[in-house]
Amino acid sequence: MSHPHPELGDPPPLPADTLRIVPLGGLGEVGRNMTVFEQDGKLLVVDCGVLFPEDSQPGVDLILPDFSYIADRLDDIVAIVLTHAHEDHIGAVPYLLRGKPDIPLLGSRLTLALLEAKLREHRIKAYSMEVGEGQVERLGPFELEFMAVTHSIPDALALAIRTSAGTVLHTGDFKMDQLPLDGRLTDLRAFARLGEAGVDLFMVDSTNAEVPGFLASERDLQPVIDQVIGRATGRVIVASFASHIHRMQQVIDVARAHGRKVAFVGRSMVRNMGVARELGYLQVPDHVLVTPEELAELPDDKVLLICTGSQGEPMAALSRIANRDHYISVGAGDTILLASSLIPGNENAVSRVINGLTRLGAKVVHKGNALVHVSGHAAAGELVYCYNIVGPKHVMPIHGEPRHLRANGELAVLTGVPPERVLLTLSGGVVDLAAGVARVVGAVPCGYVYVDGSSVGDITEASLKDRRVLGAEGFVTCVVVVDSVEGKVTGGPEIQARGVFEDEGTWEPVVPRIQQAVEDALRQGTSDTYALAQIVRRQLGRWINEKHRRKPMIVPVVVEA
Repeated sequence: MSHPHPELGDPPPLPADTLRIVPLGGLGEVGRNMTVFEQDGKLLVVDCGVLFPEDSQPGVDLILPDFSYIADRLDDIVAIVLTHAHEDHIGAVPYLLRGKPDIPLLGSRLTLALLEAKLREHRIKAYSMEVGEGQVERLGPFELEFMAVTHSIPDALALAIRTSAGTVLHTGDFKMDQLPLDGRLTDLRAFARLGEAGVDLFMVDSTNAEVPGFLASERDLQPVIDQVIGRATGRVIVASFASHIHRMQQVIDVARAHGRKVAFVGRSMVRNMGVARELGYLQVPDHVLVTPEELAELPDDKVLLICTGSQGEPMAALSRIANRDHYISVGAGDTILLASSLIPGNENAVSRVINGLTRLGAKVVHKGNALVHVSGHAAAGELVYCYNIVGPKHVMPIHGEPRHLRANGELAVLTGVPPERVLLTLSGGVVDLAAGVARVVGAVPCGYVYVDGSSVGDITEASLKDRRVLGAEGFVTCVVVVDSVEGKVTGGPEIQARGVFEDEGTWEPVVPRIQQAVEDALRQGTSDTYALAQIVRRQLGRWINEKHRRKPMIVPVVVEA
């Protein structure tokens, strides 16, 4: 585990009539969103999401919040409230429920439906309660009011939390599209009403705090998507988040207008679109939808596929298509549309996919060369608008990297919030709210928990460092057989390498050097094979570094004859 705030000590015991806020993820990164609210011995969890790994975390499937802070208090959790159904807000729920499957889940209709489909894959049957905008629920010391917000997935909610210590307004992920495709506006009237009553702490989405002005409307994308699909002479493949139902509706409507059949590709895409269609959030006429297997019977100019992989995920459909490792192939005349944003950290992976598809002859249309995506997060102008409406006493920027959090805090100051009342903290920072006053009081350990296959939490930073070394530098084994009685090397050194200097002749100069060092140690009375192995490691490592400026992983083996 790592400590994100080494300058802060442990938080003090929670005083009476105080609301404690502990973000366990999402502050300092885009993902892994999870916040714990505590009062009177009860816990309320808002969101429980995952973070997707970067290139520097090889072999890792997912990154979870660190549950250790609440691991022995699962019985005290009154509910897990989910603001919307994106993976960075719901993806870790199955892992938390492993400890206590009957923790109540609160969320909108679509959020719960998509989560329940995920929980079935984990063989977890949870207790859920559907909530909607305008609804008020009382859970222990927490009174919750839900408000509609516009985001890049339907049914997103903001949340007001009222307690005896004060009122918190948590925006979740939101933006202020004034012409949303489903007509469901961010409820600024509710924000204003709460502001009039007094918001003691405003927890605000920071992702686009550095982007000036206001975002374009989702409706502005329709003509561009129509133009891209209308001009395509071959097959069209659209890659997007499997949860971006509104974007998929736009693509399907355009495909239908141009006489193209639509197929969904990728497990999560098929699952989410099936749920959305069943609940009425996605309208796809039966005659438009086909299975991937039926595509071979259709001419290329009558085909449109919607798949996963817009972030360059190596096992997603689009990456496999680019690597020629998929039953779907692309070539000259085909058009690929990346209808999504670029999550920080995924730039290299996405670039590799774009280049791979381009090499195959396809035309790739993406955010960098066409207006094919609008973010789901409020830009600076929208954030300022909200600060002026709410007039909060304190502000706590959430959901973003450190630069986003700081930029969001600076916007709050511009609207009149005193700098000392802008609480800039990272995941693990503890904030107490009492009598309408909020302050940072300490920090708790809040490291990354890695999921690798069926393993959860077994991978450490040391393990990842070893994997990075293996991937970048290769490894070398050196086997030496010794006779400690005679003080001689009787076999080897035999050196084998993978990923570095695989020509056996490369090692000839260092063999006598290793043999001499081992025999010197034996004559001086060193007989422990582990100690001798470390001598082999040092001699071999020093020689490789001196001669070749490389630092591979070295695995020495010393055997007693």
